[in-house]
Amino acid sequence: MFDGFESGRVTVGETEIAYVAAGEGEPVLMLHGFPQTKALWARIAPELVALGYRVICADLRGYGASGKPLARAGLANYSFRAMAADQLGLMKALGHARFHLVGHDRGARVAYRLALDHPAAVASVTLMDIVPTAVMLTDLRRDVAQSYWHWFFLAQPAPFPERMIEANPDLFYEACLFGWGAAGPQDFDAEQLAAYRASWHDAEAIAGGCNDYRAALAVDLADDLAEQGRRISTPALILYGASGAMAKLYDLPATWADRCTTIDARAVPGGHFFPDSAPVEVSKHLAAFFSRHLFAHG
Repeated sequence: MFDGFESGRVTVGETEIAYVAAGEGEPVLMLHGFPQTKALWARIAPELVALGYRVICADLRGYGASGKPLARAGLANYSFRAMAADQLGLMKALGHARFHLVGHDRGARVAYRLALDHPAAVASVTLMDIVPTAVMLTDLRRDVAQSYWHWFFLAQPAPFPERMIEANPDLFYEACLFGWGAAGPQDFDAEQLAAYRASWHDAEAIAGGCNDYRAALAVDLADDLAEQGRRISTPALILYGASGAMAKLYDLPATWADRCTTIDARAVPGGHFFPDSAPVEVSKHLAAFFSRHLFAHG
């Protein structure tokens, strides 16, 4: 997995961010979601490298091999703003002042915040299978709450969800991975799944994921509500699983239309975890989008 990629860790503020990287050309930063790690991109990143891009896949704060600092009072250090600052710091440390940005699930929420807070750094942004946090948390219809129950379980005060998950991590995380949007074990590469599973058995990573969701309710919702009306200024690609819960619950292109200056929205076969189940299609969409938004990088 990630054959030919270099791996490293960069200290950014109070934590370290783990990454793998390969290739030459315009830089692309790829951010995973829950309950996964940077291994999500193991079959997509090499395709982009082959097409002439410098690809960096990073673990979010609290996930995978990245640092997992203790949550501070108020949870601001697990907010999407803090995670976005981590990733911006990583890219600056690697010598990339501007880059294409790709995120799935939680990584897409970090990407959205990074694109809003640091538009000069983002040449293009791809958001995969999310609606804005403010939409998720202010539109709690029965079907939304039933599909996204984990938002509220994981956000419960420590250590309740941590202890419940630690009792049987595979049961919990497999319910998430295989229970959302038409995915089954057969849809996941065995080596990638093993990498996810290793993270599931790390008590600090369990806590990191919980802190991520706690911060969504405690910090990120207020941040998004305070900035209603702001648009991403960089070109945006919205990808979503054609048979996933998001597509069934929301009109994703319409949801993002008034939050982006330039938008291209495409459905991909599969459910929420279509980067795992349809990596070839995802690679093609990304390559086509990047080629329309090339930039002079330093």
